[in-house]
Amino acid sequence: MSEGIGILDNQGIIEIHIDRPDKKNALTADMYRAMTGALVDAAARTEIGAVLFAGKGDAFCAGNDLKDFMAGPQGGEAAFAFIRAIANFEKPIVAAVQGLAVGVGTTMLFHCDLVYAAPDARFVMPFVNLGIVPEAGSSLLAPAALGYAKAAAMLLLGEPLDAQAADQAGLVTAIVPGDVLLDHARRKAAMLMAKPPQALAATRRLMKGDLTALNQRIEEEARLFRETLQSAEAQEAFAAFFEKRAPVFRR
Repeated sequence: MSEGIGILDNQGIIEIHIDRPDKKNALTADMYRAMTGALVDAAARTEIGAVLFAGKGDAFCAGNDLKDFMAGPQGGEAAFAFIRAIANFEKPIVAAVQGLAVGVGTTMLFHCDLVYAAPDARFVMPFVNLGIVPEAGSSLLAPAALGYAKAAAMLLLGEPLDAQAADQAGLVTAIVPGDVLLDHARRKAAMLMAKPPQALAATRRLMKGDLTALNQRIEEEARLFRETLQSAEAQEAFAAFFEKRAPVFRR
């Protein structure tokens, strides 16, 4: 257990609970480190067959805690370490998503194998709105998963997808009533645990394919993310966010 992250070892399944409901489960550097550590631990333990991500309260994850993220480079470093860990994780990942899934709260789902969403789930990738670029390989994975036009609406305009649209677009596996969401995701993770492990792992590797291009894109995004974070556009966007006003961008 780390502040804001709960880790549960549940019969061969590691559950990672984002537990900061008063902040809509916005992620700090310490929370990223805790999740990365849990993935590293799960990867090393042969008795662990799957990982389940869930969020406490009425949101799955509101993305980065912007104040923490802007406090120093450790926030970005921790975030990109988590992204590398989840992108290269070799065991099945299940996610149970309710309410807001903003920024990395959505992009991490492209690396999950099964994503179950409550009817109130809302997926948003507002990177351009903040003067920065996407992360977690989402500039590659979102067009591949959703189609270019739908991905462009999300990444260029920052338009959200509700649960039904996300289901139709292929971002989620199924919509599940909120009161049984976590139990449903746990049952599916348990079903994965019951499968022949070598056949399951080989099939997953075949489906994921060669990760070279994905890892190259993650590093390219990380470089541009760091650059754009220092730009005048990002400074204005973040200032407007904290001051609760509309940003003004100059061409």
